[in-house]
Amino acid sequence: MQLLSNTHYDFIKWRWHALALSAVVILAGVGVMVSRGGLPLGIDFSGGTIVVLKFDQAVSEDQVRGAAAAIPGDKVVQAYGDPGAHEILVRLPQTGQEEGFNLEAGAKQVVAAVTAANIGKFDVLSTEVVGPVIGADLQRRGIFATFASILGITIYIALRFRPSFAVGAIAATFHDILVTLAFLAFFGYDLSLNVVAALLTITGYSVNDTIVIFDRVRENLGKMRREGLEATVNASVNQTLGRTVITAGTT
Repeated sequence: MQLLSNTHYDFIKWRWHALALSAVVILAGVGVMVSRGGLPLGIDFSGGTIVVLKFDQAVSEDQVRGAAAAIPGDKVVQAYGDPGAHEILVRLPQTGQEEGFNLEAGAKQVVAAVTAANIGKFDVLSTEVVGPVIGADLQRRGIFATFASILGITIYIALRFRPSFAVGAIAATFHDILVTLAFLAFFGYDLSLNVVAALLTITGYSVNDTIVIFDRVRENLGKMRREGLEATVNASVNQTLGRTVITAGTT
C-alpha cells in the first residue's frame, strides 16, 4: 500500500493511449462476435438440455464428443468442474419442441449414446432442461435488468453531482461492460444468467469507484481552482488510487 500512497502519476497524459487500447479491445471483441454470429446464448436464454456426467475414470472430451456424434444437431462437450473429478458437460440446443417430455428426451439420448460407446462407467450428476418460452423470458428480463440499473445509476449521479458527471460515469460503465463482453467473446463464454449477474456486479463496483473519484474531484475543484481541470482530475485519481486498485482489482 505504500507504493500507492502519495503518488503523482500523470494519468491524463496517457488518456489517448488508454482510449486507443480500449477501442482495439472492444472492436476486436465485436469482430469476434460478428464472425461467430453474435455472443452465443447459454441454455438459460436459448433453451435446451444440459447433462453433466461423472465418470469413474479419466475420459477425454473427444471420447465423449465421439460418443455423442450419433445425436443429431450441434452439441457442446466440455470438461466440467475440478479436473480430477472426471466430469463432462454435454449441452444440446433447443430443437423447437416446447413439451417437457420432448426436451427431457435429449438427456436420455446423451445417456444412451455414451452408454453405447462403452467408454467407461458413469453417473448422471445433473440434468438441466430449459424450455424456449422460459429462455426468451429470461433473456428479456436480463436485458431489462441491465438497462434499468444503468438508468438508475444515471439519475442518481445526475442528482448527486451534475448531469455532465452522469454522462462521464455512464460512458465509463459502458466501457467496462463492453471490454468484459469482448473478453467473453475471446474465450468463448456463453451469455448466461450467471454472466449477466457478473456484469451487473462489475457495473455496481465500477460506478461505486467512479462516485468515489467524482466526490474527490468535486472537493478538489473548490481547493484547486487555479490548477485547471487536468491537474484536478490527476490529483483526484492519485488520491483514490489505493482504493481503486484494491476494489477494482479484486472485483
